[in-house]
Amino acid sequence: MDVRSIQPSRREVLAALATGALGARLESAPPQIAKPIVSIVKIRSGRTDTAVEHAVELLGGMRAITRGKERILLKPNLVFPSPRATTKPAVVAALARLMKAAHKDVSIGEGSAAAPPFNVQGTEVFRTTKTDLLNGMQRDVFDRLGYTELARSLRVPLINLHTGDLVEVRVPGAFVFDRLTIHRALAETDLLCSVPMMKTHTLAGVTLGMKNLVGAYPGAVYQAVRGRMHDATSKVEPSGTAAAIVDMVRANRLGLVVIDGSTAMEGNGPSDGPLVPMETIVAGTNPLATDMVAAHLMGFDVAEIPTFQWANRAGLRPERLDEIELRGEKVESVRQKFAKPQIVPWEIARRFWATREI
Repeated sequence: MDVRSIQPSRREVLAALATGALGARLESAPPQIAKPIVSIVKIRSGRTDTAVEHAVELLGGMRAITRGKERILLKPNLVFPSPRATTKPAVVAALARLMKAAHKDVSIGEGSAAAPPFNVQGTEVFRTTKTDLLNGMQRDVFDRLGYTELARSLRVPLINLHTGDLVEVRVPGAFVFDRLTIHRALAETDLLCSVPMMKTHTLAGVTLGMKNLVGAYPGAVYQAVRGRMHDATSKVEPSGTAAAIVDMVRANRLGLVVIDGSTAMEGNGPSDGPLVPMETIVAGTNPLATDMVAAHLMGFDVAEIPTFQWANRAGLRPERLDEIELRGEKVESVRQKFAKPQIVPWEIARRFWATREI
């Protein structure tokens, strides 16, 4: 609603003063509640950078988004050293350039789940808390996916979120962890920007901006592949994931989500599903709203995704798609019906995946 539509005209004000009715008129005006904004932009002619810039501009521009925030950490989804299942460097590079142009202190951080030969041997994936394995794995993932060269060319630091300077933070009203251990770089950042690839997930239904923060659980404490996190969460809810995602979201300053939908993944993601050429960027400063829109574009009903339900239980909003303002492409011109994953509760998954520690 336009604010101007509820403001009294000069004639009405004079009349109200004469009758003593002005107070009643203003008190009865409905409150103005701003809807969260989510932008949807198509990538055209292969220009990912242009699409990212447009998506951010539709949100008000990087300077407005980052006003009063000096230290920004970009968190891609580099679950495994495979380009088909991870955030494309071009999306992160475009965001980093925008942030540096706004004179921000930018870094890139990740804690990947698995990589051979570190905690993957043959077809078996292992849990581990060993610092040497976690450090070697993260260096290898950054190298193989082009992030080491990207960080060098942009002159921004790469941070291994698994190890190093870890601190404990409180999570009031937590579902799983009253206190969480995270990297100091996360605790001291002014703005966390989640940059996931648009994918399905056999535990969580989808993995988008909020689910991407599972990579903020340091393996040195919660194990690589986050076995300890999943085990604890499965005592609260069956996915072994959703409630812990919301805890980690509340432990961080997640204020921007930019979803890489250049190529998406359907079916049994997050690493082995078929690819979908979406050629789309979805962005927003409200993480829940942004993820809800992206899931809708993938053909999911909001009620299907347990992370959204747990976020609402935590008091995060919105609850419905009609509470979100969309900018950019029309939903019907982008939306596809993704093949959905076969959902497996963690109590079953843990019997055959990452069963042993190395």
